[in-house]
Amino acid sequence: MSVLVYTESLKGKFKKNAFEVASYAHKVAQDLGTTVTAVSFNAEDDASLGTYGVSKVLKVSDDSLKTFNAKAYADVLAQAAKAEDTKIIILSSSADSKFLAPILAAKLTAGYVPNVVAAPESTSPFVVKRTAFSNKGFAMTEISSDTKIIGVSSNAFGLVENSVSAAVEDFGPSLGDDAFSVKSVEVDRVVGKATIADADIVVSGGRGLKGPENWGMVEELADVLGAATACSKPVSDMGWRPHSEHVGQTGKPVASNLYIAIGISGAIQHLAGINASKVKVVINNDPEAPFFKAADYGIVGDAFEVVPELIEKLKEFKAQNA
Repeated sequence: MSVLVYTESLKGKFKKNAFEVASYAHKVAQDLGTTVTAVSFNAEDDASLGTYGVSKVLKVSDDSLKTFNAKAYADVLAQAAKAEDTKIIILSSSADSKFLAPILAAKLTAGYVPNVVAAPESTSPFVVKRTAFSNKGFAMTEISSDTKIIGVSSNAFGLVENSVSAAVEDFGPSLGDDAFSVKSVEVDRVVGKATIADADIVVSGGRGLKGPENWGMVEELADVLGAATACSKPVSDMGWRPHSEHVGQTGKPVASNLYIAIGISGAIQHLAGINASKVKVVINNDPEAPFFKAADYGIVGDAFEVVPELIEKLKEFKAQNA
């Protein structure tokens, strides 16, 4: 009875969260004295999962599954769980995984806990630590069902190498027409830059930038850092930036290693969406801005003076350490 992992991929390449959930699963498997089996969908380098402790990969190669489909993917994972006689399934807490996990839980009569931030406190009883109250607190949650599904928060556990040889086996699930009762008509993705969900660093701007014409310095700073760009809700509401970049409680959640907020006051809804980020840096000319209370580092100053200087210093540093 192995621990089963759903590994997300895009255009044949594993996402970072695939390796993070594999790392997490290896720790759980160690505690239980078992191994890790992963399910991959149309991925190219399945053996790479072995670097993070996966000893077996069930490879699904099916053109009908190249586009994410929550119901179909849940069907595949349910069949894999039964084939492997597994009682613990681990996936990420991405939007896609949060979509399919409840469907999978219903199929397997399993307990599901998302937003888990640490390895289990105990495996008997099975207790995990997860975020609660919009990332303002933590809850110790016991999963008492026979089958358990765990959603691991992004950047919570990290990538931990535990190299083993991964045996790759073809897995051919049986999927009926009902698995595709909901179909994707169109997929619109941001291309050519890091995405908010996968980025280790996020540079975000607010109304303090005064207008969309000033966004160049945000993008330049993000480019220097290899970061994703984001914005506050008012900025997207005014049409300065696309809604896909809106982060916060009503937008996309951010759990990056570094979050830089420029000209954002720090409304409670925004803070709730980025609170899981490990290091928060704030640049604002208002010393009373609420964001400073939540920040690890704060700079009181004019963003139009601070950010260009920061960009130049970072460029100098990179040139000297190239």
